[in-house]
Amino acid sequence: IDALGLTLTLAVNTHCHADHITGTGAMKRRLAGLSSLISKASGAKADRHLKPGEAVRWAGGRRTLAALATPGHTPGCMSFFDDSIGCVFTGDALLIGSCGRTDFQQGNPEVLYDSVHAKLFSLPETTLVLPAHDYKGRAYSTIAAEKSSNPRLSKSKAEFLEIMRNLELPYPKKIDTALPANLVCGL
Repeated sequence: IDALGLTLTLAVNTHCHADHITGTGAMKRRLAGLSSLISKASGAKADRHLKPGEAVRWAGGRRTLAALATPGHTPGCMSFFDDSIGCVFTGDALLIGSCGRTDFQQGNPEVLYDSVHAKLFSLPETTLVLPAHDYKGRAYSTIAAEKSSNPRLSKSKAEFLEIMRNLELPYPKKIDTALPANLVCGL
C-alpha cells in the first residue's frame, strides 16, 4: 500500500466470520485513520455499521459500493456492488460454484437462497462475482455463470434446501476463538 502511494481508509467486512479471525483489528492498529465497516445486523463491533441499501463512498467520494443485504450464511451478511466497474464482492453468500454453509451461526438456507436470487442474481449478468475465497484458486466468476451453473444455487429452492441440509460438514475448528474475537473487530 505504501509502495503504491495509497492510503487505506476502509476495512469493509462482508460478515462476522466463524472460521478465522478477521485482520481488521490488526490493520487498525497499524494504519492510522482506518475505519472498520460491517453490517449492523452482524452484531459485531465496528467504527461504522451499515444498513441495506447504504452507499459506501471511497476514493474521495469518486467511487461507491452499494451495500446489499445477502443474509443466510449469517444473518448479517452483506455483498458490495460497484456499478462503475461492474463487480460485486459477495463474501461467503455466493462463492464460485458454491455458497457459504448455513448449518451454524444462525445460518438459514431458505434466507440465503432468497437473498442470492433477489439481490445478486438480479444484477447485470456481466457483473463479475468476487467472492471472499475459492479453494480451487479461481479469482472471479460472473452472475450469468453462477445463475446457470452453480451446483447449488442454479437449482430450485426445494433442491437447494435438500442439498444444504445434507452437506454434513465438520464444525469449524476455530469457531470458539474466532467468533468471539470477530464480534470485537478481531481484537
